[in-house]
Amino acid sequence: MNQLKTELVSQRQIAESIYEAIIYHESIDESFKPGQFVHVKAGGGSDPLLRRPISICHVEPEKHLLTMIYRAEGKGTNLLKNEVSGAIIDILGPLGNGFPVDELSEGETAVLVGGGIGVPPLYYLSESLKERGVHVHHVNGFQSKESVFYEDEFKQFGPVTITTVDGSYGESGFVTSQLNLSFDYLFACGPSPMLRALEAYRSKGKVFLSLEQRMGCGIGACLACVCHVQGDTTALKYRKVCSDGPVFEAGEVVL
Repeated sequence: MNQLKTELVSQRQIAESIYEAIIYHESIDESFKPGQFVHVKAGGGSDPLLRRPISICHVEPEKHLLTMIYRAEGKGTNLLKNEVSGAIIDILGPLGNGFPVDELSEGETAVLVGGGIGVPPLYYLSESLKERGVHVHHVNGFQSKESVFYEDEFKQFGPVTITTVDGSYGESGFVTSQLNLSFDYLFACGPSPMLRALEAYRSKGKVFLSLEQRMGCGIGACLACVCHVQGDTTALKYRKVCSDGPVFEAGEVVL
């Protein structure tokens, strides 16, 4: 983990309240893995005090570029969205444990399921799996047509199904209504109710879930993001989402 003073190369709005930021630093390389995140300092002062965890959407190691996609909904992310090209963005990263890409072999099938702002980390994962010869299918869920992003970008790696809760685009309903697929692995990131529903698919293959959690330090010291271990009757065993996760195999922790 390093503290990096990165340069903001570009920033654009790609959907309702959703922004794509590309940053540069010579230390951005192959050590940044799918499923990990960076902890971003928003603003130049002490307010807001805490950093914002933002998942790694994509990395171009040869160009030392990192793409992150975030929703502007609080003070910190609204400050971040106003930054312009050339601004210095202070990040800690890479942080956390990502998806087990090396477990998969050529010819296997993976289903990637994203919900809302849980979609971005699956993009880098999809590219990495495709490079290994894995067959990739995507099911990405959003609230409405206005909140859909990266549909075409995902299509270069495999079939894409889009769902919207209000039925204004793609298939109407939740992502679980579109999971009539056979798979060896299922990877997902999104809100807790969606992840809880996906635990039921463990009988069909291996399932790995990336948790969205409020964090303080991002390095496992403050214990603000702990979750209990499933099956622990003492309620004393827990995992830290920031350092033990954010990716866990389904059934490991209580969602």
